[in-house]
Amino acid sequence: MKKQLQVVVTGGPGGGKTTALDLFRRELGHKIAVVPEAATLLFSGGITRSDNEQTLRMIQKTIFQLQKNLEEIHKKQFPDRLLVCDRGSLDGLAYWPGTESDFFKDVNSTFDHEIARYDAVIFFESAAATGHDISSNNPVRNESSEQAVQLDKKLQKIWSRHPHFYFVGTSESFVRKIMFGIMTIENVINRYHRS
Repeated sequence: MKKQLQVVVTGGPGGGKTTALDLFRRELGHKIAVVPEAATLLFSGGITRSDNEQTLRMIQKTIFQLQKNLEEIHKKQFPDRLLVCDRGSLDGLAYWPGTESDFFKDVNSTFDHEIARYDAVIFFESAAATGHDISSNNPVRNESSEQAVQLDKKLQKIWSRHPHFYFVGTSESFVRKIMFGIMTIENVINRYHRS
């Protein structure tokens, strides 16, 4: 049996990944299964954000487990489709209040184990990185432009360690950026998923 491929689509807040995934789902719905973003599910389900370090750690551990469980559920439900994950298990590292080794100790995993879960990473740079507006249609996103830039840098540093890292940079035209992002996802599918 062919290995089921798993791609993560991530990036800083206001990068356009959600828009790209929505369009992509319409375009290639029968070939892919989109795993929803764990953090959005958690925060829209009544958990509120917190600055308290212990609460923050609990929230990130919950998101980490939820993300991995959602991926496993989608693998079982859609065994013949490519999994496209809206963020991945390593995203929480950018929001973690402690050190990287501290994070992996708390979630009982390693960087190598987590990065190996994904066959490719497509990174959508935050529009805030070039001073553009990042207002979002996601009601649980509340980062300022400065926070978005910091998160974008942290996430890029984490995910760029993947051997198959694809960068979708901010463009003057949001539509052009989304089109480039969709083409990148299509190229990744074609490269790894020759059916």
